[in-house]
Amino acid sequence: MVRTLIPHSQVIATFNMFNFNYTAPVSPRFSELLKSPVLFLAFGFGSGLSKVMPGTMGTIAALPLYYLLAPLPLMAFLAVIVVSFIVGCYLCDKASKAMNVHDHPGIVWDEFVGLWMTFILVPFSWSAMLAGFILFRIFDMAKPWPIKWVDKHVHGGIGIMVDDVLAGIAACVCLHVLLAYKLLPLF
Repeated sequence: MVRTLIPHSQVIATFNMFNFNYTAPVSPRFSELLKSPVLFLAFGFGSGLSKVMPGTMGTIAALPLYYLLAPLPLMAFLAVIVVSFIVGCYLCDKASKAMNVHDHPGIVWDEFVGLWMTFILVPFSWSAMLAGFILFRIFDMAKPWPIKWVDKHVHGGIGIMVDDVLAGIAACVCLHVLLAYKLLPLF
């Protein structure tokens, strides 16, 4: 069981940034992540603790794991994604409850799974990996419809995971189009 790390009254840190009020959830310390396997995985082995663009840092942390997964046969690769999605629903739900914040920016396990979705049936190359990374981040940050709708209306661990899975699917389709029309050199 994951305990609540931060009392609700201390979850949000508000400060004035360029005359706009910016509200940021408080993140746990790395030492707290090490005490909880759920938080350690949900925060992407600590990559989600980055003060700058934690989602992007989580996606960067997912790249070496993709490099290790890329040689797997298709069915094994898909099995890893499915298991990671199911485990991720649990991890993200427990972590968000422990943090008292739905979809805390530091929870980046969803970025791992979304990125891996991007590379389904994509032959490994460094250029494809870079293009997939960029496409996934664009879809994950911009959240075009229906990704934005899912992000706002589906809650809990599933909600945290599904919007990134949809971003991964959109990025995967774009990556396949680039490859089909030979707009992406494979090196």
